[in-house]
Amino acid sequence: MQQNPVILHSDQGSQYTSLEYEELLKYYGMTHSFSRRGYPYHNASLESWHGHLKREWVYQFKYKNFEEAYQSIFWYIEAFYNSKRIHQSLGYLTPNQFEKVSA
Repeated sequence: MQQNPVILHSDQGSQYTSLEYEELLKYYGMTHSFSRRGYPYHNASLESWHGHLKREWVYQFKYKNFEEAYQSIFWYIEAFYNSKRIHQSLGYLTPNQFEKVSA
């Protein structure tokens, strides 16, 4: 049974168009898909989520290094956002609760 390819969709920011990034995606067997330049509406839900993440969490801290930022953001997503933060769009359930009742 063949697995569907993993497609990473991003905007055309320089961090996503660098040769190193493209080589990393290729190494992991991922296909890269881009939004139109200057058109954030293709990825509106993700852009919105990034805004929430920055306003609710990231802007509160001054991270000393990548590892500290990674650990902090990982905690926010796994221990708070997905398990404790309710969402109006999910009927006032957390994402984890919504996933359980939708399965």
